[in-house]
Amino acid sequence: QVQLVESGGGLVQAGGSLRLSCAVSGRITNNYNMRWFRQAPGKEREFVAAITWGNGGVTDYAGFAKDRFTISRDYANHMVFLQMNNLKPEDTAVYTCSGRIGIKNYWGQGTQVTVSS
Repeated sequence: QVQLVESGGGLVQAGGSLRLSCAVSGRITNNYNMRWFRQAPGKEREFVAAITWGNGGVTDYAGFAKDRFTISRDYANHMVFLQMNNLKPEDTAVYTCSGRIGIKNYWGQGTQVTVSS
C-alpha cells in the first residue's frame, strides 16, 4: 500500500506565497511521475502541475500556474513540492497530489489553500 500526505496549506493574503508538500510512503515499486490537482468549491477538479521521475524531472503546468507556481521533487525522500507565489483569491481550493505507483493511481487527502483579497 502507498500513502500520499499533503501539508503546507493555509490562509494567506493575495500576493502571498505558500509551499505545499506531498510525502509519498509505503510500498513504492517503481519510478513514478507526480501531479498536483486542485478543486474549488462548486467546481470540478483541475490539473495544476506535473513532474516526471526521469530526465531530471520534466515539468508541466496549467496555464494559470505558469510563472507563479513551481513543482519540484526530492527523489531521495520521496517528496514533491508545489511552490505557489503571487497567490490570488481564485487560487482558493483543496490541493491534492497524485501519483501512479505500480498499477494504481494514488491520491492524498488534500490540503486547503485559502487566499483572501
